Parts: sequence; C-alpha cells; structure tokens
Amino acid sequence: MYNINFNVPIKVHFIGIGGISMSGLAELLHTMHFTVTGSDAKMSTTTDHLEELGITVFYGQRPSNITSDTNLVVYTTAVKEDNPELMEARRLEIPVIDRAELLGQVMKRYSDAIAVSGTHGKTTTTSMISQILLEAGLDPTVSVGGILDSIGGNIRIGSSDHFVVEACEYTNSFLKFSPTTGVILNIEPEHLDFFKDIDDIRSSFKKFTELLPENGLLILNSDISDISYFTKGLACPFITYSITSETSSAEGALHHYYAGNIHYDEQGFGRYSLYEDGEFLTDVSLNVVGSHNISNSLPAIALARSYQIPMSVVADSLTRFTGTKRRFEKKGTISGVTIVDDYAHHPSEVKATLEAAKNYPHSRIWCVFQPHTYSRTRSFLNDFAESLSLADKIVLTDIYAAREKDPGDISSKDLEAALKKKGKDVIHIKNFDDIQNYLLENCTNGDLLITMGAGDVVTIGNDLLGL
Repeated sequence: MYNINFNVPIKVHFIGIGGISMSGLAELLHTMHFTVTGSDAKMSTTTDHLEELGITVFYGQRPSNITSDTNLVVYTTAVKEDNPELMEARRLEIPVIDRAELLGQVMKRYSDAIAVSGTHGKTTTTSMISQILLEAGLDPTVSVGGILDSIGGNIRIGSSDHFVVEACEYTNSFLKFSPTTGVILNIEPEHLDFFKDIDDIRSSFKKFTELLPENGLLILNSDISDISYFTKGLACPFITYSITSETSSAEGALHHYYAGNIHYDEQGFGRYSLYEDGEFLTDVSLNVVGSHNISNSLPAIALARSYQIPMSVVADSLTRFTGTKRRFEKKGTISGVTIVDDYAHHPSEVKATLEAAKNYPHSRIWCVFQPHTYSRTRSFLNDFAESLSLADKIVLTDIYAAREKDPGDISSKDLEAALKKKGKDVIHIKNFDDIQNYLLENCTNGDLLITMGAGDVVTIGNDLLGL
C-alpha cells in the first residue's frame, strides 16, 4: 500500500472525480494544498464546483490525462483494469490506490473518526450526527454520501479532531478505514454480486467492529439478529438502541436508548419519547418522515450523549434536520400532485419509504420505480414485488445497469409480472418521456408521486416540474 505523507503535498489524479465520495476526497486534498486533477465521463454540478475551486477536470478518460509528474492515482471499485488512465498509471509506475484506502489514510489524521455503517440509513444518520456536532460547536470534518444542505454539499472541512464519514460495506471497503467510533444501523442481504450470503455480510461487519481500538466505541441497533456475535470479544465499550425494545438484547451494553410512544404528525413527521436505560429523557420531534428515520436518529443521540452535548441542543438540532437530497425529498407540486424523490433501491428501503408515505397527505400513492442493477433485481425480485405492493399505482422503468452488463435473463418485465400476480396496478414503460406523458394523463389532484431508485429516475420528476 502507498502511504501518503500529508505534510508533503503531491499531485493526485482521481479517476471518476465526479462521484459523490471521490469529489469530496478531491476537495479535501485540495484544501491540504495538494495539486488535484481528475476525470469524469461528463460535466455535472459536482464537476462545475470542483473546477470553481481550481481543480482541473478532464471530460472523458484517456491516457493523456495521466502525466509523468502525477504522484498518485485514486480510483473506485467501479473502474475496470482496462481503464485507459489506470493502465497508463501502471505503465508509468505511478502508485495507485482505491478510494477506500485513501479515505482510511485520511481518517488516521483524526483522533476521533466516526464511521457510520449499515445496509440502510447511512447517509441520513451521518448527516444527523454531523448536524448535531456542528450545532454543538465541535466543528467536524464530514464526508457524506449525499447532499446535506447544512454543509452545502457532501464534504465539510472542519478544524477539529472530529471526522464523520459514511462507511459502505460493498467490496469490504469499510475494512480499509481507521475508525475510533463505529455505528452499525442494520444488517440485511445486499450487494449479493459481491457477498455470498447473509453470513458473509455479517462476517464483514464483525471484522469492521474489530477495527475499533480499546478507547473506541461501538453503537449498534439492538434489533440486529444475534447481536452478541458482534459484541462478544469486542475491544471497546458498546451502546445499543432500539425502536421496538425498551431493554438491550446484548449483555454488557454501556447504555441503551429506546424510542417509545412513537406517533406522526399530519405531515408524517416522527414524534417519540426518548428513554436512556429506562429513564425518560425528553420528547423528540423530527422533520423527516417514517419509523426508519426515528431509528436513524437514535445512534446520533447516543453519540451526542457520549460527548456530553446538552440534550436540548441535540433535540433542537434533530428538529431542524430536514433530510438530505434524494431521501424523501419533496421536489414540488404540479396540478395538485405532490412529487417526492427517494434513493430507495433495496426492498427494505422501498418498504420503509412507502410506509412513510402512507403517513403523508395523499389521495393515491404513485411509485415510479427504477430497479438498480440486474443482480439486485434478480436476487430480490419477490421482495421488491412485496414492498412495491404498498403503492396504489406502480410505473416501472427499465433496469438501471450501473456497473453491470445485461445478462439477458432478468428485466423489469419480470417484476411487472410478479406485481400483476399480486393484483397490483402496474405498468412497465421504457422511455422516460412516455412515462412523463402517462403520469400527466393519469395523476390527479391530491395524489402523491414518488420517483424511486438510485439511478437517474429523479429526472422524471425534475422534468415534470421544469427543474
């Protein structure tokens, strides 16, 4: 592994600099006075921002983008070995590291590095933690996998020793990190194009807990199956939380946090009573929807309590938190139809979003769902059908391939058939323009329209609203 001396700025090139995590790392190194360049397939608001900072961005990936004075090349797991820039870097014998390795080395610079992991909820929880620390005056550095309004993007450069980062398990990336505090929100089958099964995934999260030092801290959801697998032999103390159980399911927890008396206001925003080790602390009012976000708020509270941040500051900060981009994000209203966009692309996320939508004012719930990757659609076909059944009307786009090639044995037609078997009102439409026309003809005043998926389905709502 190439070890970076952050006290000696060098020239670093990012392959795929427009990505949400890569762009943040590029900006972070730029503030450290590194010479940063990068390439991406096309222009975006992200690359525009990087260029405004003075970072050179090339559009299109070609060998000439890698010059002999480049000291280090950073890539993501999405970059293939035959990438022309990666090949040129190897030809010139320039060190190359992946994004996770770079982030892991950056984390070592901070005495308090908080890594938020889990199958779902990472971006929201990372953002909640960041907002609390900001409002408590702790001035954290933040790297989040979404756009957070309170920091004006996906990266914030602080001056303290606190670093909050989103930690993804895919390809075991988070095992290259150097956390002092770890958060595990939930563990479910996901990324089955990499992991063999749920046991393989649990093993990866177990290794993540083993990264924590003796003076560190683990915060984890008490509802995770066989939680003792993660807490036995742990080097550091741990804290648990739950929205279903008043007591911890793990022996030896330092504290246990519980959300009781859960209810929702007329906008679907969560309200609950917070308990610490069975003692009532305060009532909490959120400005985000769904029980999943109540759950996401608990580890943020647990962490804040470990810093002895006053509960009034914590509760007020959570009330002011209005979510991140593409997480039940209200985009606008057209002809009385409210349009919301959500990043959900796993059956559990789809279910959580649609259950939250039922508490939101609506006549009918429309879901325009874009399946994300062929492998995920195949692995969870019936689960997707079950979750999507919560919507009144369902429109399916083609599968968003992302990093995969079409294997020819799975398509949105299969998901359409599974939903029709359940008697659901569903239609598959290939072209986005045709989807927009269909929605304009069929949605009526009072309907709630949710565009859903991790691909480019967001453009449907944006185009309808003229954004």
